[in-house]
Amino acid sequence: MRMANIDGRLTLRRPGGHLDVAEASGGRFGPDPQQAFADWDAFARWAQDHIRGGQADSGLKPVPGDGTVWGPPVPRPAQVFAVGLNYRDHVIESGLTIPAEPAVFTKFPTSLTGHEQPVTLPEGLVDWEVELVVVIGRRCHRATRDQAWSHVAGMTVGQDLSERRLQLTGPAPQFSLAKSYPGFGPTGPELVTPDEFADPDDLEIGCALEGGEVLQKSRTSNMIFDVPELIVRLSAVCPLLPGDLIFTGTPAGVGGARTPQKFLAPGDVLVSTIEGVGTLRNPMLAT
Repeated sequence: MRMANIDGRLTLRRPGGHLDVAEASGGRFGPDPQQAFADWDAFARWAQDHIRGGQADSGLKPVPGDGTVWGPPVPRPAQVFAVGLNYRDHVIESGLTIPAEPAVFTKFPTSLTGHEQPVTLPEGLVDWEVELVVVIGRRCHRATRDQAWSHVAGMTVGQDLSERRLQLTGPAPQFSLAKSYPGFGPTGPELVTPDEFADPDDLEIGCALEGGEVLQKSRTSNMIFDVPELIVRLSAVCPLLPGDLIFTGTPAGVGGARTPQKFLAPGDVLVSTIEGVGTLRNPMLAT
């Protein structure tokens, strides 16, 4: 199942178009994409039955074109977790040692935006970090590895955009603040359920500048702490709630670790891709 937030309405992606969930369900499920997580099991059962019965292929609307607003698949999560230094090659390029525990911070929810949405660059040095973003579908506290994937609603493509000057200002790093300017959490274009993948723990991941160079390329199997392990470690402390996001970390290739350093500039278009999940495109604008 593939879900999207199109013009503020919850839709299912099908071959040849999108299905408006509120219309197709006769109002059983509302148009607000966030509400799908209020009773994820009921929604997932309805959607799967609708798809299996062939009903999802009638009443399709065309694939959106110009003027469409792609919102983040999860527009108002209660909690956004983010993990730093979770790929070995990124740890090495950062000149650090492999962590024994996940380095966890947050991105504030007001930073979230969607596919094709422009990002206004603030003053400073704005870096890219392509990430697999996991969406929680079922509440969990103290989950085991065997249980972990059963709590996941789906995955989407994300960027953990980071302003490096603010990040390194002060007596301690300002991770959360420097990564939470408006638009610094692009996600999308769709949420894809784990059953779409033969192995959801091993997907190609990367980003590039449109018409230019490849910036990052790796596989999610190179994570130090894989998705089940992150869910175990996070839920050991915090209950994970339906609709919560986990930005799972970025591979090597960030601009701040290059020689010479390279950062995003107005006019750049950042294209982020994860195998089977989708391609997220965001143009960069001047302040």
